Amino acid sequence: MTRVIPAIPAIRAAIDAHRQKSAVIGLVPTMGALHAGHGRLIEEARAACDLLVVSIFVNPIQFDRPDDYERYPRPIESDVAFCEARGVDFVFAPAASEMYPSPPLTYVEVTRVSEHLCGAFRPGHFRGVATVVLKLFAIVQPDRAYFGAKDAQQLAVIRRMVRDLNLPVTITEVATVREPDGLALSSRNEHLNAAERRVAPILFQALQAAARRINDGIACADKVRAEALAVLASRPEARVEYLEIVDAEEMQPVSRIAAPVRVAGAIWLGNTRLIDNVLCVPAACSESGRHESQP
Repeated sequence: MTRVIPAIPAIRAAIDAHRQKSAVIGLVPTMGALHAGHGRLIEEARAACDLLVVSIFVNPIQFDRPDDYERYPRPIESDVAFCEARGVDFVFAPAASEMYPSPPLTYVEVTRVSEHLCGAFRPGHFRGVATVVLKLFAIVQPDRAYFGAKDAQQLAVIRRMVRDLNLPVTITEVATVREPDGLALSSRNEHLNAAERRVAPILFQALQAAARRINDGIACADKVRAEALAVLASRPEARVEYLEIVDAEEMQPVSRIAAPVRVAGAIWLGNTRLIDNVLCVPAACSESGRHESQP
């Protein structure tokens, strides 16, 4: 049976009892409103870990818009049932006052990796993400932590934080889970009305168009980007925030595609912001064997 724990001392004590038995401890950090994408994270973690903790915490310091924070879904009862059905041992579900008993004066900021893509449009977002993830790592002290590939820049920020701060946790990337029409699963999808939902797959279609051109051997990033933008332009309801081609490790824009890259985009449909990305490996890299499948 899944045990829900809201207090930091209590979750530490519960985990320590298992740590003394040399258990492999896994953590899946979430903000709740769990869906099949989170389910995939939990399933992979459950298969690899002796003890599994899922955190559910809507982190106020990573929201750049107060209205976005206020309307973020918080279906805690169904989330706990979701976790229980998948064999989660502990759900750590603290209140904001538990995580931030006073306004924080200490933050974690991963520069460079956080500068482009979402970082350029959501000031302070990745500082909030890195800070809360480090706090969760300090509280749970997991051996392994699981993150989805859909949030590729977040994943890159966390990987760099772990590397730079010598944190003893293995970061595992889990592939994006999609609807049959290609839309990446997200808690924000429920904000789409019927007309917006029909348009939403256009983002993945644009990313796929870019991936095809890269697979065809096109190395000019501007040409690849132009084709993806042309796909998005076919649906003017989708307001493009960005569509960029960046290196797969530091999320820096590239002009020539000669190594693994992420093609990443963000669009607005009504008041809902959607993000997605695909990892693309140029044919020359595939043939040379000089890359790894997960940067």
